[in-house]
Amino acid sequence: MHFEKHVFICTNDKDAPKKCCGSAHGMDLIQAFKDEWAKSGNTSKIRIQKSGCLDFCGKGPTMVVYPEGVFYGNVQLEDVSEITEQHLIGDQIVSRLQIG
Repeated sequence: MHFEKHVFICTNDKDAPKKCCGSAHGMDLIQAFKDEWAKSGNTSKIRIQKSGCLDFCGKGPTMVVYPEGVFYGNVQLEDVSEITEQHLIGDQIVSRLQIG
């Protein structure tokens, strides 16, 4: 199956003292993005899934959207609708959250 966009959200956990996306609501973000996408009614083929470490631990929770290769950091549950509407649907980067 070919996807128009692929969203990877870090759910990795590491030993203290490093900040970890998994323990900082990484799995909650996955569910929130899936719920928001379903609510949008958009029929584009998209995949939203967990990933291992994206190597931006200090800026977590982090995620990346392909095919653009745009990384987002410090993503909060309150940011899900904005990223969904602006980037996943509207193809506009949410610059205030972009990292890398």
